[in-house]
Amino acid sequence: MALPKVPPVYWIFVLLAIGTGWGLTQPLAKIAVSEGYEPLGLIFWQLVIGAAFLFVLRLVTGKSVALPRNKLWFFTLIACLGTIIPNSFSYRAAAELPSGVMSIVISLVPMFAFPIALLMGTDRFNWLRLGGLVAGLIGVIILAEPEALPDPAMVAFLPIAVVGPLCYAFEGNVVSKWGMHGLGAGHVLYGASVVGAVLALPLALASGQFIDPRTEWNAPEYALVLSSVIHACVYTAYVWLVSRAGAVFAAQVSYVVTGSGVLWAMLLLKEQYSLWVWAALGLILVGMTLVRPRIQAETA
Repeated sequence: MALPKVPPVYWIFVLLAIGTGWGLTQPLAKIAVSEGYEPLGLIFWQLVIGAAFLFVLRLVTGKSVALPRNKLWFFTLIACLGTIIPNSFSYRAAAELPSGVMSIVISLVPMFAFPIALLMGTDRFNWLRLGGLVAGLIGVIILAEPEALPDPAMVAFLPIAVVGPLCYAFEGNVVSKWGMHGLGAGHVLYGASVVGAVLALPLALASGQFIDPRTEWNAPEYALVLSSVIHACVYTAYVWLVSRAGAVFAAQVSYVVTGSGVLWAMLLLKEQYSLWVWAALGLILVGMTLVRPRIQAETA
């Protein structure tokens, strides 16, 4: 039985909502690392908070909280590609780079996702969609001019920040090609959060990066909790969108993350940008509108 066609306008609305929430996590990450917390400790608690939030949500909505043994490998894959690996690098880069720059780097997701999708056969080449990706890329190039960095030495941390988008691009294409193995998006993220926390705990302890919650709570602690809850919500929606609209369209969420991330950074962190930023964001939005979702028919 083929899935019903969802109007493209609805998918775009979902994309905007996901991107706005995800964009807020960028300045929150900057706040979380502002007092010296290390990546693995932050990742462990992010996964624990996310797992607890999803556990309660699934109980309230009457959904299963079981973790099938034959799906543990899939939960592990999603945990590694979606959180542990990318966030290990992203938190490290966030400690050195402005939040707005981190939001810019997220826009590399579709640049990686498009060739990966072609190689994996999850999408077809289309000049209009390529044009949309190019428009977004030009916007990012304008936004990432050297003067965007307060200190030229920060350029050394850009390759570290790029690892995150590369992981997301691979993850999106894996889900698009092989699906979610009969599980819902919320179930996948819940399982990945639980398995990821189990994996992250010994890593955090062994590296000396574990964070003891019995401390005085200030902005970093509250930012971590808020970011974790937001991440759980938007990431569930993102996985769902990938399964419906395809990895290349879903990857356009990075453009919305860029725009909203810059705005959130200006609001919360008082970061300032030139008029070139708004020109770049305009191109990014054009790129997003040119890349239309494909209708993906699946058998139930």
